[in-house]
Amino acid sequence: MSKVTIQSIEEFFERKGSELGCSDWFEVSQDVINSFADATRDHQWIHVDADKAKTDSPYGSTIAHGYLTLSLLPSFLDEIIEVRNLKQLVNYGIKDFSFKNAVKVGSRLRMRASVKSAKDLGNICQATITCIFEVEGLEEPVAEGNIIFLYYFE
Repeated sequence: MSKVTIQSIEEFFERKGSELGCSDWFEVSQDVINSFADATRDHQWIHVDADKAKTDSPYGSTIAHGYLTLSLLPSFLDEIIEVRNLKQLVNYGIKDFSFKNAVKVGSRLRMRASVKSAKDLGNICQATITCIFEVEGLEEPVAEGNIIFLYYFE
């Protein structure tokens, strides 16, 4: 799928309610999970102890941290959309985000994005993007919610 290009606040308004696209699949390996655990200092066994997870976890394997899934949002969004004519981009907030299913080690994950709303703040677009994370082979999303960005246009 080709990347969507947006060059103005008006183009965000035009895309309100429509899907922007989806990212490529990304494999969530144990190395990725371990690196995230090291970066966040969250070494809970369900994420990093494969032997214990095989016997004690309801998933039969280690799983990704929920926040690992969320942390992939910027790179996934970069695969989906390119916003041009920007001076600055600011993360403004996260709203109604929930983790619905576990992401088991070795899963392939991707994200779908759509424009939920856009506000013109005078050369600044406050855009709310709905993000739905999917694991290959699962019907239900593993996580979903809205991220709010401030796009400062030239």
